[in-house]
Amino acid sequence: MEGFEYRNPYAAPTAQVVVAPPDHDAAMEPADRGRRLLAYLIDFGIYLAAMLPAIVGLLRFRPERGIGALGGSLLMFSLVCLIALFVYWCVLMHRDGQSIGKRVMGMRIVRTDGSRAGLGRMIVLRYFVPGLIGAIPYVGWVFSLANPLWIFGEERRCLHDLICDTMVVNV
Repeated sequence: MEGFEYRNPYAAPTAQVVVAPPDHDAAMEPADRGRRLLAYLIDFGIYLAAMLPAIVGLLRFRPERGIGALGGSLLMFSLVCLIALFVYWCVLMHRDGQSIGKRVMGMRIVRTDGSRAGLGRMIVLRYFVPGLIGAIPYVGWVFSLANPLWIFGEERRCLHDLICDTMVVNV
């Protein structure tokens, strides 16, 4: 049968779908230095508030009387608060790439290609490795000073961002 064309009614559609490439320039705008500093100060304030009972407990410590029941309770309360904050921080970092301060300031941590930075990568490469380098005698203090000062570069990335291949961007 010439001229007859069989069309399968169950065949997949043949329309071409054009997916626009993501606009990385708009989504990957580095967070400004002032907002990053404020986010750090918010995080620091939260951890300081969690440590306040332990500080009060240690200030009440007298060697001749021992730490006492109140001081021990305050230390335990601070320890529980710090563990809870760390778990909450891990959840936020894994899910959204944000600490509490970064969430408040509208920023997040992403890989340089725009993908989500994994929790293991952030814990090991972004926090543990710089802390380990900072503990090296004579070299550590130079690294610890240079790490935050690197943010004044054109890319607005600290040394720990370069080590981890991450950047802090506006949400």
